[in-house]
Amino acid sequence: MNGYQRIEKAIALEAVDRTPIWFMRQAGRYLPEYRELKSRYDFRTMVQTPDLATEVTLQPIKRFHQIDAAILFSDILVIPEALGMDYDFREGGGIEMDWSLNTESDFNKLSVDAVEEKLDYVFRAIAQIRGELGTEKALLGFGGSPWTLATYMVEGGSSKDFSKVKSLGFERPDLLAKLLFLLSEALIRYFRRMQESGVQAIQIFDSWGSACPGVYYEDWSLKWIRRIIDEVGQRVPFILFSKGMGAYRDEWISTGAKVISLDSSLRLSDFTQLPNRKFAVQGNLDPALLSLDPEVVRKATRELLQAVGPTRGHIFNLGHGIMPTARLESVEAMLETVEDCGA
Repeated sequence: MNGYQRIEKAIALEAVDRTPIWFMRQAGRYLPEYRELKSRYDFRTMVQTPDLATEVTLQPIKRFHQIDAAILFSDILVIPEALGMDYDFREGGGIEMDWSLNTESDFNKLSVDAVEEKLDYVFRAIAQIRGELGTEKALLGFGGSPWTLATYMVEGGSSKDFSKVKSLGFERPDLLAKLLFLLSEALIRYFRRMQESGVQAIQIFDSWGSACPGVYYEDWSLKWIRRIIDEVGQRVPFILFSKGMGAYRDEWISTGAKVISLDSSLRLSDFTQLPNRKFAVQGNLDPALLSLDPEVVRKATRELLQAVGPTRGHIFNLGHGIMPTARLESVEAMLETVEDCGA
């Protein structure tokens, strides 16, 4: 059974020969071959150049044969960019938008017109990667949730307290709803074209779901994710990740996502042992482990797999993105352990 088939069967809750593997984000910051490429090209150039995006996407697959799916090299902020708001990276880390949404006229500058044409470089990269992968490996696309993208656009970049976007929701719920509708419409178009171009699954990163006050989590975040999955989910399975919001398990399930992705703080058994479960579970090794000794990684990986047991519908993954400090020998130890333990 090849990697593509393992992923397909795991999502369908069918038995597989071993737990399928992918990384939540594998942009390759820990790989020497990625660092060499990054020394010659800036991040956005690599994202917007199909040949370079293809090369980066395939780097982990070429190095580690155990990985069953490649993850498209891109960024969630290509959507705000296509709507008219460019992004960059701050010197000290984090995201910086070229401008922020402050007045009602700012919101009116955004447009979903021709969003597919503006993001054509993404779809060309997907088609190119799909051709290089052949039928042995799956290809995953991804995007940010409308709420997560809205936080960057209203705050003007990364934020510690999300005060501006919360104030907008409290004081002008009509404007926040307008923005979230616009973003969900752009994402629906984007994800449809992703599927048509060749991805086998799409992950939605609700990375800042935890910035929503609990009483507003449905209205500010989940209902827009639900709309996207309602519109596109019949074409391609969706994976949902919302860090730090594990108390909303039932609400996550209600979105229609075929895979629920768990961060490292959650117990897999709280999800895998639900009666009549109709979704697969992804996760959730702590990525910090990959910066440690390989034997520590082997032990933690075995413990996670033992906790899952023979449960169908588990996809091995990290609880968040792989870190730049990850050691190659520790990544290899993790993958070898999953391979040795079988399904």
